[in-house]
Amino acid sequence: MADFSFDVVSKVDLNIVEEAINIAKKEVSNRYDFKDANPSLELLSKENKLKLSCKDEYKVKALYDILLTRLSKRGIALKNFIPQKIESGLGGSAKQEVKIQQGIPADKAKEIVKIIKESKLKVNASIQGEQLRISSASKDALQNTIALLRGKDFGLELQFTNYR
Repeated sequence: MADFSFDVVSKVDLNIVEEAINIAKKEVSNRYDFKDANPSLELLSKENKLKLSCKDEYKVKALYDILLTRLSKRGIALKNFIPQKIESGLGGSAKQEVKIQQGIPADKAKEIVKIIKESKLKVNASIQGEQLRISSASKDALQNTIALLRGKDFGLELQFTNYR
């Protein structure tokens, strides 16, 4: 009998993030409260980070809120964005880095595998780098596994791909 499988991944589409950043930049440039704040918003796609900087800490928080609004309107899961501490700079400026979580970290993957095994579903879960491969002889067991994982909160957005 054929074995069926699917992959559990956690990815953020950086092209959509770039679009949301551009829209947020336009909005900020038109807002009066950011007139002399020198707002800066950039995506460092190689490092999976966002850099925000502004005149003061309050404006950085407001800039981050605007960005989150634009991201959520584009359908991006906000769980994968991890804001770091706001740092104060010279001249009263402030900056913040936001890490973008790509892939499933090893500790979260082990937690997911543990939950699947505790559920007594007849599936095999294996960790493959930053993703999980779930396989079974039964498509119903795979569907039940997807329902189980969607019902839990692991602190990051899970996508189910490569269903065969």
